[in-house]
Amino acid sequence: MSTAPPKLRFRDSQIEMSHGAGGKASRRLIEGLFAPLLFGASPEPLGDAAHLRINGSQMAITTDAFVVKPLRFPGGSIGELAVNGTVNDLAVSGATAESLVVTFVLEAGLPTEILEAEVRAMAKAAQRACVSIVGGDTKVVEHGKADRMYITTAGVGRPMPGINISPRSVRAGDKILLSGPIGDHGITILLARGELDIEAEIRSDTRSLLPFVHAMAAAAALGVRWMRDPTRGGVATSLNELARDSDLCIAIREERVPVHDGVRGACELLGLDPLHIANEGQFLAVVAPEFADAALHAIRETAGGEQAVLIGEVREQPAATVLGTNEYGGTRVIDMLVGDPLPRIC
Repeated sequence: MSTAPPKLRFRDSQIEMSHGAGGKASRRLIEGLFAPLLFGASPEPLGDAAHLRINGSQMAITTDAFVVKPLRFPGGSIGELAVNGTVNDLAVSGATAESLVVTFVLEAGLPTEILEAEVRAMAKAAQRACVSIVGGDTKVVEHGKADRMYITTAGVGRPMPGINISPRSVRAGDKILLSGPIGDHGITILLARGELDIEAEIRSDTRSLLPFVHAMAAAAALGVRWMRDPTRGGVATSLNELARDSDLCIAIREERVPVHDGVRGACELLGLDPLHIANEGQFLAVVAPEFADAALHAIRETAGGEQAVLIGEVREQPAATVLGTNEYGGTRVIDMLVGDPLPRIC
């Protein structure tokens, strides 16, 4: 008996930079082309990592690619980012990273000292995150074909005891937790390119999220419903994905969302919304109301988590919508990122 081919809904005539920005165009590409052909009928919404059972053992696996420009920036570099980003995708899926494999795509003519610096950065980041790099691959392409260096990773992790997260477990009344200030990474990368005459003391927030997730799990594992690190597309896109996947309303108080003055100023000058700017060292969590205070306290007691805050709650209506309320009581619908205001940031 023949099976009808999957119906494709992706109608864009060509791939644009916006398809890699993590917003609406990315979602169209994934849901309209990749998912029907590669994933079939997935029982769960797609997340940052896949959880598998192999020969009776539970494991989590994730993969990522890093094409950041410039390679080095205040607060980090592509090598450190590659390790932290992979570890963090596992962490917010409820798993502790155990091993990584890494592939380097190098451009002919790349100075060896630049490559060595990034390998050293990866080794240090892996040591800090207590994860092993166990293998990989190297490819070299012609000069001018790879912006010096691209890095891809795959990570395998061990599920954390007691953590079972899914957007379908989110309920009205749950609280929304944010681990710290947003927008630092995206604005840092933009300013590091030297294309804008803006001076600001901003550094990327790239770091491992494992200490914070472990602390929260120890204090409130049974109450953790969902987690996500808001990288490309920022907090707004992550919350919109949650609203859509849960068919609930995500309501936030915008004045509670911490934003450094330099980030806010740069966004105002450029007409950007900090909620759409990428982060590499923060995460969002939805926690059952009776566990919210314990989860928040646990993160604040972990070094680097002192600015964690509860920014809102989950409501029944309007369904599949993110609402933002300002300090004056005004309300707006917060949409996913449209277009690609900051290309090549991670």
